[in-house]
Amino acid sequence: MYATFKKIALGALIATALMQGAAQAAPQAPEFTGIETWLNSEPLTMESLRGKVVLVDFWTYTCINCIRTLPYVTSWYQKYKDQGLVVVGVHTPEFPFERSTPNVEKALQRYGITYPVAQDNRYATWTAYRNQYWPAAYLIDKQGRIVYSHFGEGRYKETEAQIQRLLAEPG
Repeated sequence: MYATFKKIALGALIATALMQGAAQAAPQAPEFTGIETWLNSEPLTMESLRGKVVLVDFWTYTCINCIRTLPYVTSWYQKYKDQGLVVVGVHTPEFPFERSTPNVEKALQRYGITYPVAQDNRYATWTAYRNQYWPAAYLIDKQGRIVYSHFGEGRYKETEAQIQRLLAEPG
């Protein structure tokens, strides 16, 4: 029995070390860059968001896959904003007409988006994240590291579980 306990304890130590190593190896989140317009917010920086859990959501308002994720993203914002979650939508246009700020503002009203939205018309923040997809979600921990990402639709339960886990971690 003691040998079994030692194996379990050793396994727990190894797992903890691996998780700590993974967290330390997580890349720092890039700053928001090249943002022409901020909607629903004054300009934000990753530095100013340190100590918060941040969900960076790359989207564009005519992408059907993006539209299908918005109810989840807006729900998480409403549910967790008072617990330290900050959602930042990074609107990166696929088509020229999506660069229009009034068009983006209408989309925010249509979809009930009240969280901050950065208009990334020149793809500067998109490029800083080396992003390639609409939609794309990046979760950033309280130390400013990207610790989770998901591209496309789905994995809503897993993403919410990650939000909960990150919010529960000490700052």
